[in-house]
Amino acid sequence: MTALTDFERLEAPALWRPSSYQKRREVIVSVGDATLAIVAPDERPLAHWSLSAIERRNPGAVPAIYAPGSEARETLEIDDATMIGAIERVRMSVARRSPRRGRVRVAVLSLAMAGLVVAGAVWLPEALMRHAAQAVPPAIRADTGARLLEQLTGLAGAPCRNESARAPLDALARRLLGAGGGRIVVLPGGMAGAALLPGRTVVVDRALIEDYDGPEEVAGYVLAALARADTDDPMGRLIRLTGPRTAVGLLTRGEVPAEKLSAYAERIFSTPQPEADATALAARFARAGVSLTPYARARDLTGTGVPGPARSGPAAQTDPPILSDGQWVALQSVCGA
Repeated sequence: MTALTDFERLEAPALWRPSSYQKRREVIVSVGDATLAIVAPDERPLAHWSLSAIERRNPGAVPAIYAPGSEARETLEIDDATMIGAIERVRMSVARRSPRRGRVRVAVLSLAMAGLVVAGAVWLPEALMRHAAQAVPPAIRADTGARLLEQLTGLAGAPCRNESARAPLDALARRLLGAGGGRIVVLPGGMAGAALLPGRTVVVDRALIEDYDGPEEVAGYVLAALARADTDDPMGRLIRLTGPRTAVGLLTRGEVPAEKLSAYAERIFSTPQPEADATALAARFARAGVSLTPYARARDLTGTGVPGPARSGPAAQTDPPILSDGQWVALQSVCGA
């Protein structure tokens, strides 16, 4: 990074917020050749930002607030003058090297939109929504999921976070979603079942944990949410149900309009999720080694609409067990004081 040739390495204390709904924490930031590294006081690495992508959220103010991109919800607060000066020099250098970046982006976007309009008003809305769903990158999916969770929190209350239930909840997520495959969030206020949000967050109603004798039912609802996503992408479903304006917002600004997100959150909160495709549902349960019968009975005592083997007879043995008895007991206190 030529803008910082007078530094081999520069370090300073800072406050790091991983996302908008998490607390700030003290960290050490260091500027290297092309990246800004964020480490814990015990020198454990936490994140790396590209120096060329860093943006300042409060120009001229101190402490300076930085983010790794315009759509990011992760921030750093820095009050060290030397560090601020170094980062600003990098940002100025990047701006000088790419003066037409915004113009090119606007021109390309304008041409693309004009082409879609000329192509015809009959199929444009559907094509626009389909294209938007396919074009959304992982970072915007994760940001949309985080914003949607905030909207659901306003309807159902803050996620349940009893400390004694954190480990079994993490274990349940690893068992059903795989290591690094996402997370499960428990909401306290009467949401309808379970839903997978963009960005691999599964939200579940506390009743799925508190009203049953074992983890099979909540596991079934989580797997059913994943099975729905196998044939109906959560971001595509959000765009389809909220309309072309959502697609336009994603393509032009990189985010779902707030009012559309609010309306979709209300739909998730109050409307039972549709049943997954039977083939996808059976495949999900089989891959996870979880019996389908407890979920079928929880969803409908007759088992109507789910694969035949789940409609009657005893539940098959889940292998390996979803959670131990001790983990399940601890998880049932997730919404406790």
